[in-house]
Amino acid sequence: MMGFGFGGLGLIFMLIFWVVIIGLAVWVLGTLFPRAPQSAPPQASTRPSGPAESAVEILKQRYARGEISKAEYEQMLQDLTG
Repeated sequence: MMGFGFGGLGLIFMLIFWVVIIGLAVWVLGTLFPRAPQSAPPQASTRPSGPAESAVEILKQRYARGEISKAEYEQMLQDLTG
């Protein structure tokens, strides 16, 4: 007799074994190569649709926010205006 005493359970164990192996392979591949996130629909721009701000206006805003010092502001303003 062949089967070493497992009878019909050998087929079931072999099926479970391969399902587990394939499931692990899918999980490993999914972990190593994740899918790209679904792209969201394009959103409206946060910038105003009017004319673009001039460099001098941007410079004034940066100075007002404290991003640059007075010396930097004056130097950049001189560079921009000539």
